[in-house]
Amino acid sequence: MKILLSRDVVFDENATWVWKQMSDEQGSMINHEEQYDLSNDSSQLTLSRGHDHFQSPRTSDISSSMRNTQAFDHTPLKWRNLDDVLAQCNLCIMEPENFDDAAKDESWMKAMKDELSMIEKNATWELVDRPTDKPIIGVKWVFKTKLNLDGSVQKNKAWLVAKGYAQKPGVDYNETFAPVARLDTIRTLVALAAQKNWKLYQLDVKSAFLNGVLEEEVYVDQPDGFVVKGSEDKVYKLHKALYGLKQAPRAWYCEIDTYFAQYGFAKSPSEATLYTKTRGEAEILIVSIYVDDIVYTGSCQSMLEEFKQDMMVKYEMTDLGLLHHFLGMGVIQTHTSIFLHQKKYAASLLSKFGLRECKLVSIPLVTTEKLSEEDGSGPANEEQYRKIVGSLL
Repeated sequence: MKILLSRDVVFDENATWVWKQMSDEQGSMINHEEQYDLSNDSSQLTLSRGHDHFQSPRTSDISSSMRNTQAFDHTPLKWRNLDDVLAQCNLCIMEPENFDDAAKDESWMKAMKDELSMIEKNATWELVDRPTDKPIIGVKWVFKTKLNLDGSVQKNKAWLVAKGYAQKPGVDYNETFAPVARLDTIRTLVALAAQKNWKLYQLDVKSAFLNGVLEEEVYVDQPDGFVVKGSEDKVYKLHKALYGLKQAPRAWYCEIDTYFAQYGFAKSPSEATLYTKTRGEAEILIVSIYVDDIVYTGSCQSMLEEFKQDMMVKYEMTDLGLLHHFLGMGVIQTHTSIFLHQKKYAASLLSKFGLRECKLVSIPLVTTEKLSEEDGSGPANEEQYRKIVGSLL
């Protein structure tokens, strides 16, 4: 086969393919014992294969634009490139996929034991005989490495998750909806704190869903690696929710909503996760909930401290102090101002698109650049451009 590049091409519409000459080649198998003879003095590559001889020009004869098209991403619109999918899979390579993998690392074993300890402490379940008239829901371990704002490892976390896809509506669960704080609400709360010169604080509820009380009768299997000896045939009856259950988010929201109502908080009529509590005419406490993350601020330091102590007595919580990171946003609080940034996200975008080593400029376009239709570069990658723009929106 000989490849020729030319702009002057003449098509012979009357010519036809000579199929008889190709009859000997039909049905033949590929010969993997081909011999290649590459001569340094010749501009042709000879392929010895019986009586056939194929020739191709030197690589230098192929234009640079032809080579650039090989790297062009031809992935159709609304489809994902396979290389991108595999790259995303590599991000989770440090986390085990099942109990057998996690058992090889002591840190993951500790994370699983801590999860079971929290379940037992909350009186989430009790070991009972296997019922004959109720479905048994399976459970599995889910592992996640939590990172700090700078990307360093904070801790290894393990969750015991119920296989909620096996639940039947109307039998195993009823209501499932649970509201979460909107990003606009968080931004408004930050803006109000900056205007009033208040400080923002954060609490993290440990295993929040384990505190939600179940109304339905639910049974689950014993978790892998922690089956009680002598009671292998028994199952756990749930009194409170587990992660993975369809009604778990709803049960936790009802629990925390009831608690706030008992302690004098008023729920916002336009935001179901925003609560306020006043004392006198000048003192106010504002609390916003996003699943297991609680952000609070107010005008009275004593009210803030009292709220934190009450919450830590009621639930197992982690005091994160001043708000530093929430919903992908970094928060910097000074004596007079509050700043929001997305440094971690910006760094991840630079790494993803290979721009970490690029030169820093103040504007995206060089003012002295002279644009031309042909600048010697290859065609632009439209797919890559759409990804970059989409990541910035």
